[in-house]
Amino acid sequence: MSHLPEGLFWLALTLVLYVASRRLHGRFPHTLLSPIIAVPAVLITILLLARVPYAAYNAQSHWLSAMLGPATVAFAVPIHQYRQVIRRHCFPLIAGVIVGMTVSVVSTVWFSRLFGLPEMLERSLSVRSISTPFAIAAAPQVGGQAELAAIFVVITGLAGMVLGEWLLSWLPVRTSLARGALFGAGAHAVGTATAHRRDVEEGVISSLTMIIAGILMVLLAPWLAAWV
Repeated sequence: MSHLPEGLFWLALTLVLYVASRRLHGRFPHTLLSPIIAVPAVLITILLLARVPYAAYNAQSHWLSAMLGPATVAFAVPIHQYRQVIRRHCFPLIAGVIVGMTVSVVSTVWFSRLFGLPEMLERSLSVRSISTPFAIAAAPQVGGQAELAAIFVVITGLAGMVLGEWLLSWLPVRTSLARGALFGAGAHAVGTATAHRRDVEEGVISSLTMIIAGILMVLLAPWLAAWV
């Protein structure tokens, strides 16, 4: 089988699994059945059993990763619709993002060195708290690897989504501003999707928080590379 048909097969399989997972998760809304968890788990299992290298899978499936950028830009639509709300809370959001990013980077680097992780892992982990398109752009600038950074972003997002909903179940956080900022900063795209399902305004704030964090990280990446 040539690489092109093989690549198209894996692309089609990924799309089919995603649609099936969406429908299953719609009927049984359990976290483990979410497409972002179920689809990669099934794909990895199939690839390992079939002994298919990642390069063969990625031959045509890389187009899905390329669509992450436009998908992130699409969050600008609700942001524009709620621009008056954003203007009222602009400075608290920016301040919160700066504090959150600082804590994330410093704690990540500190723990990486505490556990003696290789420098490549440390640098790739340092950009884990932004959405995938921004992390892919920022990782090489700080001396990390884009593929590793993307994996760490997904893991961070999943953990933030699960812990975020758990925290909100008992913390006295009632405003959509605080809840949205929590999901956007702690779980970026995954958390933003969750926030949109919970409340439109909450999702908008989460989108804005995620985008501000991503832009700041990309802009500050050269400085971060020298510090790390």
